[in-house]
Amino acid sequence: MLLRLDRVNNEEGARVCTHCRGSAVMGNAQEKPPRSGGGGVRSDSSTARSGMRSQGGVSAEKTQTPRAPEKRYANGTPRDNNRADGQQEQESPAVDTSYLDAPAGALPPHLARIKNEGNDLFKHGQFADALEKYTQAIEECAKEGIDSPEDLCILYSNRAACYLKDGNSSDCIQDCTKALELQPYALKPLLRRAMAYESLERYRKAYVDYKTVLQLDTGIQAAHDSVNRITKMLIDLDGPEWREKLPEIPAVPLSVQQQHREKPVSIELAQVRATRAAQEEARRKEARFTSLKREGNDLVKKGNFQEALEKYSECLTLKPDECALYTNRAICSLKLGHFKEAKQDCDSALQVEPDNKKAFYRRALAYKGLEVPDYLSASSDLQEVLQLDPNVLEAEQELEVVTGLLRQSLMDNSAQTQRV
Repeated sequence: MLLRLDRVNNEEGARVCTHCRGSAVMGNAQEKPPRSGGGGVRSDSSTARSGMRSQGGVSAEKTQTPRAPEKRYANGTPRDNNRADGQQEQESPAVDTSYLDAPAGALPPHLARIKNEGNDLFKHGQFADALEKYTQAIEECAKEGIDSPEDLCILYSNRAACYLKDGNSSDCIQDCTKALELQPYALKPLLRRAMAYESLERYRKAYVDYKTVLQLDTGIQAAHDSVNRITKMLIDLDGPEWREKLPEIPAVPLSVQQQHREKPVSIELAQVRATRAAQEEARRKEARFTSLKREGNDLVKKGNFQEALEKYSECLTLKPDECALYTNRAICSLKLGHFKEAKQDCDSALQVEPDNKKAFYRRALAYKGLEVPDYLSASSDLQEVLQLDPNVLEAEQELEVVTGLLRQSLMDNSAQTQRV
């Protein structure tokens, strides 16, 4: 699938600043190349930086201006909303088109309106009609001798977005190239041309454009993903020496790179970057958690209970509500003779999962092992296990042992009382 850029505002408009199961119930613990015309990038803005998101369409550059409510008139006179029958007249919503007259760079008002009409059509998915408007604006600029590289670059880039959206990758490449002749190293045309090259399976040229884009903005994750994808394809096609068959990758001047970095970031792009950072942090956290938990499980199997306990403890700093970590750490404490700590971990596990059989069973063992054993509580927990699952043989056998110990304890206490 082709990659898509986040929507950006018009460059002349206002900027808008995104668990370890034990070994037993009670025991120890190649992608395809994108199709032609599969999507596109949103069109240009000279002051708004491009953002990326995983879904969305191509959006042409737009201008935002406040919209004033329209007054309704009848025969030149303000219409009275009260009907003759005394009922309030239901008016249809007024359509505000004042945004079409918003300024657009150095374009004169009538050409700015044509461009804004194209942006609005593009926004509503009318790509063919938007293409006609951009073409009209380009032709009118030529007739009137308007030579504004920045505005013409945007018009060609926006029209290229229409071509790309409609699957016309060849014309998209042609317009992007014209735009880049007017404004070398313009980000949007470079990215659109890279996508068009990729859709036509011209991977070497696509690779070069994507790498150029990343010189301008290393934060465009879609470009990173495309480079990785195309690299694999080129290795399959050309072997270990694939780099030697690449066209030369232009070096973007440091001044141009600095210029892009200094552009203000919109709220929308800042949100996209924040979301991406949060997702990456969550991915790293999950990978670390999985690794620590696996290490803890392996250490338990080897009988290294102290080290395993430490691994589970570290896991709990990442996921404090993971029930299995408490029951796993409890078995380690039991093996180490730390019965009070084992009971506390089982208490925590049961707060998370009130019906956890392992927690009841291991807490029963902890009660049994305390300096002052609590056989009654141990018996109660074992009965809870058997109520949850009558087939747990270990709990049934342990209950017999604990019942005997409880009976002996009661007899001893009774005899001591009689002596006193």
